[in-house]
Formats: sequence, C-alpha cells, structure tokens
Amino acid sequence: MPSVRKIINDPVYGFITIDHPLILEIISHPVYQRLRNIHQMAFAHLVYPGAVHSRLHHSLGAYHLMKMALGELKSKGVDISPEEELGAQAAILLHDVGHGPFSHALEQELVRNVHHETLSLLLMRQLNTELEGKLDTAIAIFTNEHPKKYLHQLVSGQLDVDRLDYLNRDSFFTGVAEGVIGYDRIIKMLTVHEGQLMVEEKAIYSIEKFLVSRRLMYWQVYLHKTVVSAENMLVRVIRRAKELIAAGEAVSAVSAELNFFLKEPNPDLTIKENLQRFCRLDDHDIMATIKQWCNHPDRILSILCSYLVERKLLKVKLQADPIDPAFVEEKTTEARTLLGLSKAEAAYFVFTGEACNTTYNPGDERINILYKDGSIKEISKVDNALIQHNLSDTVKKHYICYVREKVDKLTS
Repeated sequence: MPSVRKIINDPVYGFITIDHPLILEIISHPVYQRLRNIHQMAFAHLVYPGAVHSRLHHSLGAYHLMKMALGELKSKGVDISPEEELGAQAAILLHDVGHGPFSHALEQELVRNVHHETLSLLLMRQLNTELEGKLDTAIAIFTNEHPKKYLHQLVSGQLDVDRLDYLNRDSFFTGVAEGVIGYDRIIKMLTVHEGQLMVEEKAIYSIEKFLVSRRLMYWQVYLHKTVVSAENMLVRVIRRAKELIAAGEAVSAVSAELNFFLKEPNPDLTIKENLQRFCRLDDHDIMATIKQWCNHPDRILSILCSYLVERKLLKVKLQADPIDPAFVEEKTTEARTLLGLSKAEAAYFVFTGEACNTTYNPGDERINILYKDGSIKEISKVDNALIQHNLSDTVKKHYICYVREKVDKLTS
C-alpha cells in the first residue's frame, strides 16, 4: 500500500495523525462521515451549550488514544503485529458507527430490540465486503474472537480507550471539571500480563480518579434532570407519531428514511437496503421533522414538539424513593386541566421512570492492578481502596416528569 500521512487538528489532543491508507479509507467512507451529524451527547447541549461535539469527534479521539496505548504496550515488549495494530485502530474507529439519531436516547425507539453495537458489527461486515476482507482482524477484535484478548479490552472494557476519550472529551466540551481524568498517565501505566490488560500499581490513584469522575459525570451531565426530560420527551414524540401512523392518520417526516422507520416498527436490518436507509438517518432528520410537527393538527404531537424546539421542557423531580402514586395522580390532573387532555393523553406529559448508574462492577469485568512483585489485585481490594465493592451496587434514582404550572399560549 502507498504511504499516507494526514493530520487532523483536534481541540482536545492537538494533532491526530492518520498514517495508513485503510484508516483514511474508513474515515472517508459515507458510513463514517455520517457520524458528523450525530451529537455525541444528545440533548446535553440544552444544559451545557458547548456540548455540541459529534460522534465523529469522539471516534477520532478514541482512535488517537488507541494508537498511544498500542505504542506504549509495544514499548514494553508486548508482541503486537502490524496487522493487529491496524485491526485495533480500525475497530475503535468503527465502534460507534451503528449509532442512530440522538444515540442512546432513541436506541430502542426507531429500531426496536437492536443494540447499536449490533448495528456497528453489521456495518463493519458490510464495509469489510467492500474492502475485500481488510477488516477481518478488526472484526475479530471487536467481537472478542481474536486470541489476544487485551486488544478487545482496549476497544470494550472497564478501561477501554472509548471511555477514556468520552470522559475527557465530554468534560472538555461541557466545562465540567469533575470529568477531567489523567488519561495519559493511565495509558502510560497499561501493561499485559497473562494475556490480560492490566495496570501497573503506580496508576492506582489515577484509576480511582477515573472511576469517581465517571460516576460524577453520569449524575452531573449524562443523567442531568434536564437531559432526562428532553430525551424522554423525544422518545414520546416518536411514540406518538408511530401511534398516529398505526391509527391511519397522516404523519409525515421530512425524509423518506425517517418515514420508513416510523412505519416499520421492526425492519430487518440484515437486508442491505434497510441498513443503507439507516445510514442515511442522523440528528438533522429528527430535528427538522420535529420543527415541522410543531404545526401538526394532533395537539399532543404539536405541543411536545413545540416544547422541545423552544426548550420549554417538562419539569423533573428526582429522588431516592419511588414516586408516590398520589403525586403522579395530582400532576396528571393538573396536566389535564392545563392542556385540556384526557387521562390517557396526559400520560404523554406526566410519567415516571428510573435513572441508574454503576460506578464499577467487578462482576462485569475487573480492573486488575499488577504489582512489582508479580502479584495481582483487583482495584477494589487494594490497600485503603477508595473504590470498594459497595460502589459496585447500582445507584438508582426515581424520577417524575410533569407539566410546569405556567403553560405557554401555544398550548391554548
């Protein structure tokens, strides 16, 4: 292959180097370029105006950290062939390519029961056919079928470069200092022992900071009550549109692709044509459609869309205990009076749910610390561990979304 060298100026890491024709070919492909138009953090920009970075930003950053991690491991004598190095880089570049519009917010709404990683794998296999098998190693690493398991751990694990980048990048773009992590020190301390990815003991405090930062970012940013409200409203916009379509009412999106997924609840995405339709969807389809539906004759759909466009979001209350049914009933009655809706219709504006987060789950995959004497300890068992097993429990908060008392004229 002819040599190639291009640089991308990234606001977080500086210059990111593209130094292989296959990597450039992947980045240039329409399936990858689509990630420019999908927000990394969905509606977080409604709280943190700077959080408008894309999935493309994130995947390039993760690729950059993968290059750093592989270089560090090689410098420590870990045997990584050029083919494996390229495969790991390609795998991390494409790890999020299966995300749909607004990422996790609509993951189970537009296409039911299909995880974005499943779609990523389908698209990687499609690209592999186009590229005549050049992604075989990348796919083996992505699916954990490659014999060197630490390569998969770098792509998807407790200390993968995906998490290292999104915490660092999301902190940068939101301005939330609690998310700042010592990614460079963590990468410098990575090692491989008995075929598994581990961390040298000098990085214990950096790992603990990483886990605490992840916990804080989830509650302060990813599960912020305004984000929870906006994402739930978006979900109900799509559900209402599908409900109206199923009832035979005219509901048209701005693109043929979005129309297709609104009318087909469970399309077979192993069919190439359907997968291509999915790849033509991004955030623009959704937001342009929502703007159009602000004037839809269905009041529920139009009110929800108008509230989203104008950032007049449902009020959210989060608490440790389940929401009192009497409070739900009270807010439902208020919504019916304010908006002139039936009880069934008011359920689009008053609803409960749960927000969950786990700091560290050793039952999922452990972060192991390799000591100088060759002994190994899981991070929650090191001396005076900050991250203990009680932090492996899922923290759950119950929430209720409901209409604010002051209702805008557009609802009258």
